[in-house]
Amino acid sequence: MSGEKIVVHVDIDLEDLIPGFLDNRQKDIQKLESALQENDFETLRSIGHNLKGVGGGYGFSDITEMGAEIEVGARANDLESISENIKKLSHYLSKLEIIYEEG
Repeated sequence: MSGEKIVVHVDIDLEDLIPGFLDNRQKDIQKLESALQENDFETLRSIGHNLKGVGGGYGFSDITEMGAEIEVGARANDLESISENIKKLSHYLSKLEIIYEEG
């Protein structure tokens, strides 16, 4: 299963925006991992909240869900939950295959 691609269908109107969007999510992972090592729950909460807000608008509901879980984990100071969701997000992004479709 770990070798399978995660296919997401995205409106073709967003095609020019998606590479930058995904690059920013990779940067978020780096920031999350750094904040996790520093037990910086406010940064973790903030990035999780941001992910929750931006994912769905681009057609990535899974990013929204993982962001929400990171935010909840940060509010509860639950490092294990946060770490698990950062790993899920990283895996998701590494396996992502985007198919652009006419709206």
